[in-house]
Order: sequence, then structure tokens, then C-alpha cells
Amino acid sequence: MSDTATPSLMPVSTDDTDAYPRPQLERSHWVSLNGPWRFRTDDEKRYAHPRDIDEWPQEIRVPYPPESNASGIGDRGFHFACWYQREFTMRADGQRVLLHFGAVDYRARVWVNDRYVVSHEGGHTSFSVDITSVLDPSGEQVVTVFVEDDPHELTKPRGKQDWQLEPHSIWYPRTTGIWQTVWLERVGRTYIEKIRWTPFVENFALHFEARIVGDPRENLWLDLALHHNGRLLASDSYRVIDREADRRIILSDPGIDDYRNELLWSPENPQLIRAHVRLRCGDEVLDEFLSYTALRSVAISRDYLLLNGRPYPLRLVLDQGYWPDTLLAAPNDAALRRDVELAKAMGFNGVRKHQKIESPRYLYWADTLGLLVWEEMPSAYRFTRTAIKRLIREWSDVIERDYSHPCVIVWVPFNESWGVPELTSVGAHRHAVEALYHLTKTLDPTRPVIGNDGWESSATDIIGIHDYDDNLEHLRQRYGPEVSTQQLFDRRRPGGRILTLDGYPHRGQPIMLTEFGGIAYDTSRDASATETWGYSVAEGEAEFARKFTELVEVVTHTALFSGYCYTQFADTFQEANGLLTADRQPKMPIEQIATAVRMSRSRIAGGV
Repeated sequence: MSDTATPSLMPVSTDDTDAYPRPQLERSHWVSLNGPWRFRTDDEKRYAHPRDIDEWPQEIRVPYPPESNASGIGDRGFHFACWYQREFTMRADGQRVLLHFGAVDYRARVWVNDRYVVSHEGGHTSFSVDITSVLDPSGEQVVTVFVEDDPHELTKPRGKQDWQLEPHSIWYPRTTGIWQTVWLERVGRTYIEKIRWTPFVENFALHFEARIVGDPRENLWLDLALHHNGRLLASDSYRVIDREADRRIILSDPGIDDYRNELLWSPENPQLIRAHVRLRCGDEVLDEFLSYTALRSVAISRDYLLLNGRPYPLRLVLDQGYWPDTLLAAPNDAALRRDVELAKAMGFNGVRKHQKIESPRYLYWADTLGLLVWEEMPSAYRFTRTAIKRLIREWSDVIERDYSHPCVIVWVPFNESWGVPELTSVGAHRHAVEALYHLTKTLDPTRPVIGNDGWESSATDIIGIHDYDDNLEHLRQRYGPEVSTQQLFDRRRPGGRILTLDGYPHRGQPIMLTEFGGIAYDTSRDASATETWGYSVAEGEAEFARKFTELVEVVTHTALFSGYCYTQFADTFQEANGLLTADRQPKMPIEQIATAVRMSRSRIAGGV
């Protein structure tokens, strides 16, 4: 989509066809299990097994959480456990059948035909299980899911989910249980379980990795064909050794900038390389699927972020990924696409996904349409050994799941010292941030990492500052052209916090204003509605437009920042400080938002 195109602003229905949930490994034989399921709460945990359940008093529409209106339940009370159940029809027919869950919050146990098959802990990551051995030969099957999710527990990564009964301050309704697609997939007896793409722009190359599981077979080969805009870029076959394929594919580099730039992925030019992958034993095809990747590099050089080797000023908007009727779950795939289109139409080149691990379908649309994504781990709010172990496990799964998406350019394991509140005084808290920073760099050495965004930085590739002061003169004095970086770090302390911890002075990293703005303008004017708020207030559209434009102008005129992130994309429950309403209607003409945002193209850090 072009920068100037404006998407449809009509409300999005929840009734469209399900989209393939894992777009970088797309097979043809799959079935969605979204839709009506039997449901019941079990706060006393009376039942230990599906056979124990004597009645199912409610029906829920998966994948919407029971707290949401779209689920058909709409119960936002405190519930500690719940059960789901539904029938489906599937035969193995000599193959394997995999059962996939996009996300279940927080602990899940799964039975198929009353036989236990898998458990999983972590509310934001995917999991799957081979259920072939427990299928009934008749083809008629039953799946049951038990979920535990203590609404008061603060040692689990929970993001913005409130632990009080009603949403307060910056926290929102809880999400219990299934909140992303549940689906079935039929695969061969031997198949490719996972793949990973790593681009190397400087060498005009792609690194492809695949892991093979299932029945042992000899003489395995992997066929890989890459296409761009209908043109064949590479086609080759590789011998599989020890159930792994690990190959670097060198693309033809003509050395001509026009062609190189045509193939490089960026928000302005989101060029994807399509892949056809086939696993075979001799002439027998065992597995086959479609994938995609892109040639894209991201790095830090001095005080710049580099995209494809060139300084790239970031114009981000903070996006919390909530919807009024579906909460953390997207209404449908069209809603995810529309959010990407709206961010681009407003002139932003990226989003900071705040305290949420978004659906792979959102990342697919960001890859396809061209939108950068900062991926941030939802926080726990109490520091314990258990909390850190949970964070490490789930964050590692997040990185593995989303590593191959070209849109993802920055990882953020901590935000505003949440979960590590004593960074200035307690060594274990500092070590946790440093450990997660280095773990992230180990699991993915190709992307920058922000150890703790907002303040109290230690190990980090970018220093992010959060500052919601709406006094333009204060902002000019704090960040204006006469302010040196030494002054900023020695004497200026936005929010009353130090910007870097002792022993971690500024080492020349890029400095970005990663939260600012938050201007509240409540367009509903409904006296019966929940009281709304923001970090500052505008009384009408004209004042809102003026305040937003002036804030962005001040930020883009400073030489200190090489990027920014405006708060926020859309109103989120009691926070009425979005550029859009909760149902994604712009509060001022979208072209006017884009004009203000695009001013930064030539001003932030000298422009590109």
C-alpha cells in the first residue's frame, strides 16, 4: 500500500473466513476449530478429568476470551479455572494429525477423546501436539481443554491485564483461556516441524534452516525454490543430515543499486521473496508448504538505527492491540490488516506493540504491507525467581516463533522497570535485565535489543526515554538543540527517573523518545461511560489537532533523537488518548495526522 492510501473505516465484522494461522509455514490440509465450544467455569477446581464433568451450562465462541462480548459470555469477574470442549471430524488416513493452539492464557491441559495429550504454560505463545495415536478410527473426535489463570497472580507475564475487578489506571480487562486460533493440520508421517530464515543483505544471501521430525527415513532431500515477482531467484536440492537442513543461499547480485533496492525489504518497498519448500525421500514427497522471507538488515551504528545499511529515522506509534468487543483477541484477520493499514495511512513507519505478543497474522500483514514492529514482552509485576523463570521461558518461545518475520526489528524484554522495580538498588534486578538482554542477543544476534525501555537503562542497544510532559517549552529546554547528551544524562531526569544506571553511561547509542503525547480527546461524550483520561486533555477536535501537531513538531526538531514513538494508536478502554477511537475512527482527518508525522522524515537525526 502507498503511504497516502486511506483504508476503509467501516466497522469490521467477526464473521469472515479464518485465515491460515502460521503464514510462514503454510500447508494446504488444515481445519479451523474456531467457533462454538461448550464452556464452564471451575473456580473451585472440582473436576480433574473431562469424564468428571456432569454438565456444560454455557457455550463460548472461540477464539474470543470469556471476558469479551464477542465470546457470548461477557463475564469479567474473577475466575480461576475453566473448561472448553467440542467435537470435530478428522481421520489420520495414514498420516499424522497435529492440534495447534495460537495462545491460551495461562496454563492449559488438553485431552483428545478423554486421553491426555499435552500441557502448556505461558499465555502469549503457541503450542501444538501430535494427536494421531489417540484418534478414534470412526473419525468422530472430542477435544477438551482445561485452563488455569489466577487473576491475582503477579508473578506471571500478564501485560496490561488488570488484577483488580474493574480496569483502573493503565490496566485493562483480563483475558482468560483461549484467545487465538485453534486448528488442525494433517501432515506426512515424516515432516518439517520448524523453519527459520536469516537474511544477509551484505552478502545478498539467505540462510535457511529446517528441522525434520516423525518417522525415521533415509535418503531425505529438501527442495527449495525462491521467487520474487514471478522471477525465479534460486532453485536447489539439499541432502538432509541428522534431521536438519541448514543452507545458505547466495542470490545473484548484479551490483546495480536499482536492482538491489528493488529486492530489499523496507516499509516503503515491502518486497517479499516467496518460497516453495518440499521434503522428499527419492521421488516420494513427504511434506510440502509455502513460505516467504525478505532481504532486510537492521543494525546500530553510532547514534543511528540502520535499515539495509542506511540511517533510518523511526516514526512509531504505540499500539496495545485491544478491541472493545474482543479484548486481546483480534475480531478477525481483516481487523489485523486494517490496523496495519491505518498505522501507515497516519504516516508512521512502525509500531511498538506494547505489552502484547501479537498474532502471527498481524506480523504477516506488517511484512506484506510494510510496517516495522518493535516486539515487547508482557510484564510480570512481582520480582521472584519464579517470575524470572517464567519470563525467560516464554520470551525464548516468542523469539523463536517470530524470528523469521522481516517486520520485527527490535526486541524489548522489559518496560519501565516493571517486574524489576528496584533496579537502582538491588543487584538481582539489574542482573535480570542484563541477563535477558544477553539471552536475547544470543538467540537472535541480528536485531537490536532494548533491555529496559523508558528509563534506568543498563545493557541496551537503544536508550528509550518516556516523557509525557505536554509543556512545549519544557520539552524544548530538555531536548532542544542547545542541550548536549552529557547534560541530558547528568541533569535532566524526565519522570523523576535516572536515564541510565550507574556503571552504564551513554556509550553513543541512539536516543529515542519512545513514549510521549498521550493527549486525551473523548469523542463519545457519553456521560454514562467510564471516566476516561490521558496524560493531557483536549476539549475538541481543533485543540486535539493543534496539540498533536505542536508536540510532534517539537520532537522532530531536536537533534538528540533518532526516532520516536507516539502514545497511542487507538483509545483503549479508560485511556482516551488514541489518535483513533477504540473502533478505529480517526479523531482528526487522517491526512492531517499523516502530514504532521511525515515532517519527521527530514528532521529526526538529520533524516535520510
